[in-house]
Parts: sequence; C-alpha cells; structure tokens
Amino acid sequence: MQSHDTLSELLKPMRLSSVFYSRWTVRGPWNVQGDDDECAVMHYSLRNGCYVTIDGRPPVPVPEGTLAVFPYGTAHTLGDGTDCPATPLQELLPHRRAGTATSVRIGDEGPATELICASLRYGVAGEPPLYRALPSVIVLNQTLLSQEPLLLSTLQSLAPETERAGPGTQLVTLRAFEMVFVLALRVALESLSDDSSALQALHHPGISRALAAIYGEFQEPWTLNSLARTSGMSRSAFAKTFRKLIGEGPAQHLTRRRIREAERLLTDTSTPLNEIPELIGYQSTVGFHLAFRKSVGEPPGSYRQRRRAAVSS
Repeated sequence: MQSHDTLSELLKPMRLSSVFYSRWTVRGPWNVQGDDDECAVMHYSLRNGCYVTIDGRPPVPVPEGTLAVFPYGTAHTLGDGTDCPATPLQELLPHRRAGTATSVRIGDEGPATELICASLRYGVAGEPPLYRALPSVIVLNQTLLSQEPLLLSTLQSLAPETERAGPGTQLVTLRAFEMVFVLALRVALESLSDDSSALQALHHPGISRALAAIYGEFQEPWTLNSLARTSGMSRSAFAKTFRKLIGEGPAQHLTRRRIREAERLLTDTSTPLNEIPELIGYQSTVGFHLAFRKSVGEPPGSYRQRRRAAVSS
C-alpha cells in the first residue's frame, strides 16, 4: 500500500451503518424509477442484463456480470431499455428498512433478468468534501471486475448469501457489501479514465499526497507551504493545480474537512463541545465556532441539539 493511500483516507470517515438489499427477478418490459437517496446504491446483474439511466443522459448498459455503483445515491431509472412507463421504487418497496432484505418479482413472460440491488447507509456527516466529485455512476464490467479477484469472489458469494437466513447473516452481508463498495471504488480509481475532477485529483501524484494529508491528518497545523512540501510541488504550482482539480483552494478544502469531522463528532459521539476545536485542528474556540457557523449555518451546540432531536423523533 502506498503511504498516501488517498482512497482509504477518503472513505475512513464514512462509517457504513446498515444495508437494505433485494433480489430481483424481472420479465417483460420494465422500468423502475428511484429517487435521490442519502446512501450508496449498487446493482449487480446476475443474469441477462439491464440499463441504468440518469435523467438527461443516454441509457448505460449493465450486462450480465456487471456492477453499477451510485456512490451517493443519484436518482436513476433501472430497466430493460424500453420506453415503457417507469414504476416508482417507492410503490414496489414502500418499506425499505435498514438491516432487512426482500425479493422483487415483475412480469411473468419472457426471459428473466436477475439482479442483486443494495442501499448502503453511511453517516452523511462523515462524507468527505471530495466524495461528491466522484462520478455519479460507476459501471464495472466483467473485465474490470476480474482485475480485482477479491471483489469478483465477494460478488459471486453474495448471490447464495442473500438467500440464506441464519445466525450472523445480517452482519455478514453488511460487511460483504461494504467490501464490494470499497473494492469497486478502488477498481474505478485504478482503471477508469479521468472523466471527473475527483479521479484526476486522486490520480495526480502530488495532489493525492496532499489530499491524504488533509483527510487523514486534518488536525495538524497545515499551511499552504507545508501542504506544497508534502505534495512535492512548488507552492505556486501546487496551489494552481489543487484549485483546478478540486474547485477550491487547499485552505478552504481543509476547513471543509475539519467541519465535516466536527459534524460527525457532534452527531455520533458525546465529545464535549469545548474539546472539539483542538481535536480537529483549531487553536481557537472562537475561530472554530465562526467557521462552523459559516459552513453549517448554525452554532455547534444548536447543531448537536437538532441532530439528537431528529434521531430521537
């Protein structure tokens, strides 16, 4: 593993908490429309194939043995490529409770398409700033999947595992889908073309080192000069390239990473409010409160109260 394992640092704050998965058997003309969701979504084609369509884009084929991943749950249509009316997913699966599984059957005539679909829930407060710059959909065909034997074997083991019901099944499937998610992103970063700024940034030797530092050591007193040294680039070249690929300067990106960590601590832990500034790299409590309010729109204490109220309601 490289010392600047940017993918690990990118995903480390995102704690996968639960998965809802379903086994689909569909025949005849079919289309299913899913709305935006605050989770990662994946579809694995076991038999025959299907198409995924994001509004305004051409349909993307998902042949047999292909995995489609929507890292942040972008709304999309899943179907057979025909123009038949789409059924809202909410009508087919009105109760998608985390930690459960079900099966879906559509139609009774024609060749069967079989799929495993999953919604992977993670703490959105831990979502790193660069995450939503990843492609909205990543499609990995059999050739790409075979480049990562562990990913392929895990996918192949999911089919029988999703049909079992026994001790530990819920935990096993959660960890299996979590592994599929991480390995799929790794294959994407290694194999896909640099169609997005995020992939370009993660492939760039210098910028990826700086990102690994920002994500993994955000509590350190980073400056533009020290991040440039970490990247192995001159100060001016680093600042220019970083802004071009990330869309903002290193200081702003570091602030967003620190505020994301503060959101996670306020949401998921009972860490005292006065300890959080130092934990995320702020020398001044006042500076932290000002930065948090500017980014989130409310003070840290109010944010914690609101999040706790939302969880208990």
